[in-house]
Amino acid sequence: MSSADEPKDSTPEQPAPQQLVFQPSRLTILAVVAFCVFAVPFAFGAPWLWLVYLLPVALVVWIVRVRTTVDPESVTVRRVLGGRRVRWDAISSLRLGKKSRVSAILNDGEELPLPAVRVRDLPVLAVVSGGRFTFPTDE
Repeated sequence: MSSADEPKDSTPEQPAPQQLVFQPSRLTILAVVAFCVFAVPFAFGAPWLWLVYLLPVALVVWIVRVRTTVDPESVTVRRVLGGRRVRWDAISSLRLGKKSRVSAILNDGEELPLPAVRVRDLPVLAVVSGGRFTFPTDE
């Protein structure tokens, strides 16, 4: 069969990624920097108002630190202070919360929020999990 006979819309099958990292957008740091620039007149207008810069510093630390890493064996949640790694065997289900947030329900009933994972990420999460859970499709 020649290449002219092949359908144009066929795409090569891509292997599932071995690890996937969900994290807040780094572009948010640009907004934090803009806040710092615009806060200069306020911050130096009176004594102790320079403390307003603690908020953007804390926000940048949160943006850089917080993430959820998923691989076929486990889910790793990293927070600003500390983190936790949970094997897929210890997760009984996923809970879809308000504002399209996702949490893992552990076998002992504990709920583990998955930072930066949203409902729209569930299809790719199902693939990376190695089939540990399935995502309903429209088929």
